[in-house]
Amino acid sequence: MIGIKYLNEAHLKGFEKYKYNSIDTSILSVHVMHPFWNWLVQFFPRWIAPNLLTFSGFLLTVVNFFLIGYYDYGFTAASTSPNPIPGWVWVLAAINLFVAYTLDGIDGKQARRTGTSGPLGELFDHGLDSYSTLLIPVYVFSLFGRQDLPPLRMHFVMLNAYLNFYLSHAEKYLTGVMFLPWGYDFVMWGVSLTMGITGILGPEIWQMEIFGVKPCLIFEITLYVSGLITSHPIIIYNIYKSYRDRTGKLRPFGEAIRPLIPLLALFVISTVWALFSRNSIVSLEPRMFIILSGTIFSNINCRLIVSQMSDTRADLWNALLHVLAGATLICIVPYSALGLPELGPQHEQYLLYALALLVTVVHIHYGQGIVREMCNHFRIKCFKIKATAKANNHHTSNGSAATTATQNNHQQEQQPLRNGNEEMMVEIEL
Repeated sequence: MIGIKYLNEAHLKGFEKYKYNSIDTSILSVHVMHPFWNWLVQFFPRWIAPNLLTFSGFLLTVVNFFLIGYYDYGFTAASTSPNPIPGWVWVLAAINLFVAYTLDGIDGKQARRTGTSGPLGELFDHGLDSYSTLLIPVYVFSLFGRQDLPPLRMHFVMLNAYLNFYLSHAEKYLTGVMFLPWGYDFVMWGVSLTMGITGILGPEIWQMEIFGVKPCLIFEITLYVSGLITSHPIIIYNIYKSYRDRTGKLRPFGEAIRPLIPLLALFVISTVWALFSRNSIVSLEPRMFIILSGTIFSNINCRLIVSQMSDTRADLWNALLHVLAGATLICIVPYSALGLPELGPQHEQYLLYALALLVTVVHIHYGQGIVREMCNHFRIKCFKIKATAKANNHHTSNGSAATTATQNNHQQEQQPLRNGNEEMMVEIEL
């Protein structure tokens, strides 16, 4: 794959014109987290690149994924006595996740302090966030285990997480504005506190019933209902308002639904495999199945982010869906009805491993390729601040780090100002 280029001239010109536009109205974010992040970022040296903070936080979520997975690969720990996951693992995972959340919150503030704001920062931040959408929910699955949350239901919980994350970017593709969802901050706090409590009180507390209902069911219902109440209707309204007021991209219907097609294809193909596998692969290898679907999702989402930021046409299909569809077909065919020997469980496992490895390598290559091409185009380095930026920043006031609480937690931010009955948006150019 050496030499593959993912960005064309239209992408690069679009990035040059790009301006980040967002609205953050979360009570927790505005009144608690931003004041905290504004205070904390002052202690970070100015030579630390913002993307290094972003990537460090992401690596902490990866550490959690492998650490918990080491003790509970098949999500059986909750039904095992004694529970094989040590308490210190949950405490460390809680700390790691909160630190990752904090680093994700201050990377944009560090970018402004160092004068290194740019489109690469947002793309890098949101791209890694799309991969974290795969990693973070899996932590919680080990709290409940496959006995209370069967692997097929885990699959649908993951699809719900993918949908909630993806729709925010599809919304921005149509409106030009990133409306930061309220749920993000509450989820990060909730998962961190849940894992911390588990480390202190023990995982057995999640097997206790609340008014005759298992906590697992409450968790599952809350995820679905929160999306239907706090996310999807607001996204639909924001898109409708952008067409009504002619403030968005005003894409025709065919172009507007274009980003949804590859996501819908992923949902359908992966669910067909999960439901009709001859060896019940989702029960046999739930973690690896989630890695596969989540990696393809992240690739689809990253490509939408590129299209949205460069104001180019969204992809109608994703090449990784071809291999997923091929593997699904191989694994659901009733070979015995054709007079052929059935596909054995071990062979389907090997196929799943190979496919997960393939899509992971392809996705990592895509991600580093995009970053490399943007760095070359803008003549910057991803993890290092150029000397010219340091020199320019030396003459700026230290007061620039003190930003208002309405600024969002991404690489570039803006704040709403109210003038009479009108709301004006002050955009920070990338």
